Amino acid sequence: MDNLEKRLAEEKKLLDSIQAPDELEMRLRSALHHAPKKTKRYTFRWKAAAVALFFIILMGFQYNAFAFYGKKLLGFDEVMDGSLKELNEKGMGQIVEKKTKLEDGTELMINGIISDSNQLVVYYTLSNQKGIDDSLNETFRISRISGILTNSNAEGGVSILNDEHTEIKGKISFEPVSPFSKKLNLSFWQPLQNDQMIEGSIAIPYNPNKAMATEFKQSLKKTFKVDKGTITFHSITASPTMTIIKGTLNVENYSRVDSPLHGIELIANGKPIDLMGSGSTSSLRGRTFDIRYDTLPKQLDSLELVMKEFVGYQKLEEKISLSSISEGSITLHGKELWIKNVTTTSHRVEITIVTDDDVMLDGVSIQTQKEIVPLSTTVNQTYTKQEDGRGLKERTLQFDSMANPEYLLIEGMHYLKVYNKKMEIPVD
Repeated sequence: MDNLEKRLAEEKKLLDSIQAPDELEMRLRSALHHAPKKTKRYTFRWKAAAVALFFIILMGFQYNAFAFYGKKLLGFDEVMDGSLKELNEKGMGQIVEKKTKLEDGTELMINGIISDSNQLVVYYTLSNQKGIDDSLNETFRISRISGILTNSNAEGGVSILNDEHTEIKGKISFEPVSPFSKKLNLSFWQPLQNDQMIEGSIAIPYNPNKAMATEFKQSLKKTFKVDKGTITFHSITASPTMTIIKGTLNVENYSRVDSPLHGIELIANGKPIDLMGSGSTSSLRGRTFDIRYDTLPKQLDSLELVMKEFVGYQKLEEKISLSSISEGSITLHGKELWIKNVTTTSHRVEITIVTDDDVMLDGVSIQTQKEIVPLSTTVNQTYTKQEDGRGLKERTLQFDSMANPEYLLIEGMHYLKVYNKKMEIPVD
């Protein structure tokens, strides 16, 4: 950072000595924002070039606006799909080919990376002619990447072990790295004996000028009200590798259903963009989230965000008789509940139920002749998929009582509710 600060001071001193035309900054900014797709050669006087360099520094070293064409990364077709595969076919990214040895003699090769303003993707190979233990494929992980102004965590990946068990090809995506970094340190975990793990690292070069530019970025600032709070969408950023929507949540029952963000669709030119994943983080300042989609079409005519489904809550105040169990279902505000079995032992009461896989019951208890006993715990939860694609969830409710239950009481339920709230995103 000392070298960077020295460079900034030198450029500022140079700028102070230059008498540039008043309209130069406006022309430079316009040129940067409207740069043609094909690279052209221009002749600048040295003073104008120095001013342009200083403005770029002040603007924060934005990712390179021109595409970089390099070598195609070979042997990774099975772990690539969609946009990443297309970018590799065009030779985008950086070849690395740095290697190190793991504790068991397996060679780790960092083959290449591809980077833009949304993520950095690492492609790696593990090889050992003596054979690779199955546990290595399950436990080896490149966990984080560090560098100047960079501390990026892994966000997901995939790996494939060959039939001979001598080679693993893998891909891991990380949070974007700083354009100030010119060397990255990749930290990884590898297994030892006795189920222990040890951390290692490998340094690789990184050229921020070969990172790809943001293609579309827009502030959203839109809030939707839901049953138990609000969800606010702050921004959308589209890059050559993916599209990310970021926002904040203030939703009391957000974690009561699985993958609540997956019911939010991004529609481009009238067609849904494939969902790649989502995540959320809690802190003292609240909960933030991001939703990751595939890339936007090159010709973007319209863009819309649709919150088709999101976590909801329905008050029920149901009192279900347990005197006789039928094979039929009980309807709870459009959702179905089956009671499969009721058992009273010398220790507890157990009731096995089945519901739609997105339903979580709230305020559950049983009523006996003498008292109301709240739910103690839930065990043996399993998921099944019906032939029509419907998902069901079976689990056993346990109550600390030895008395025969007469009624099952349910105050409410959390579930994926249909909202169909829409937001138009300007594309001009």
